[in-house]
Amino acid sequence: MKRFSAGLLVSLLALTSFAQSNKENNTLLWKISGNGLEKPSYLFGTIHILCKEDAYLSQNLRTAIEKADRVYLELDMDNLFELLGAMSKMKMNDDTTLADLLSPEEYKIVKEYFETKSSLLPFSVLETYKPLLASSLLMESSMACEDNVAMEQLIMEEAKAKGKRIEGLETMAYQMSVFDSIPYKLQAQELLKSITAGDQESAGDREFREMMKAYKEQDLEKLGKMISKSSDGMMQYDDILLGNRNRNWVIKLKTLLADKSLVIAVGAGHLPGNNGVISLLRKEGYKVTPVENKAKSGREI
Repeated sequence: MKRFSAGLLVSLLALTSFAQSNKENNTLLWKISGNGLEKPSYLFGTIHILCKEDAYLSQNLRTAIEKADRVYLELDMDNLFELLGAMSKMKMNDDTTLADLLSPEEYKIVKEYFETKSSLLPFSVLETYKPLLASSLLMESSMACEDNVAMEQLIMEEAKAKGKRIEGLETMAYQMSVFDSIPYKLQAQELLKSITAGDQESAGDREFREMMKAYKEQDLEKLGKMISKSSDGMMQYDDILLGNRNRNWVIKLKTLLADKSLVIAVGAGHLPGNNGVISLLRKEGYKVTPVENKAKSGREI
């Protein structure tokens, strides 16, 4: 279920008709040029949480940040007032809880699963959250490492060190509201399916591990194929979770890119597909090309 946490995770419910011609060129970093731009901007695919030893900013990404006028994330994560104000929007409306959405037997399964996972919040609080969000908050317990880091945090630190202004493409309040458009009962059923695999390891944990491997390999094509296996019940909400947001971002970026050089860092799942940011930018006339994104780069931008 980790794969459905838009914004807080990778926002990985995307279409899959994206492919790179050469696996050796797999990358999360893309150059945006052409269409009358005087200087290029860069697009980077993030993931919300990663083992510290696997997290790094390539020299090319650091250079892009240094040359940029501004850095845009999905959210302005440096705006504490906004983040705190949006916390209440994580809860389901009308005091709904998981107990209202599941049978007693199903509720017991989910409750026991959550209580075996370490979390900053007790289950009595988590069960009031929109189910897809509640699941994402347990992600840290699924990591095969003690120290975790968010890629967005590394980018923010680098941007601040270089004196770059950080902005958000949308508000957290809007991100939280997206989940009100998806029936809570369906979200609860998807949460239940993700933790009832029968073995010691849940289906959600396995999918998360595979997704992490694809991300570390910077394989957007593989990520796209994994997402295509999402349940039919959730695929009908693809536009709500990703498509509409991608289109809104590109409309906003058309104005921003005209007179500024940007680094745009959004969930990696927003990049591939016909309705992904890469394809949408190309449809608007921009040239979007892969850039090497290795820990030690041999080709600098």
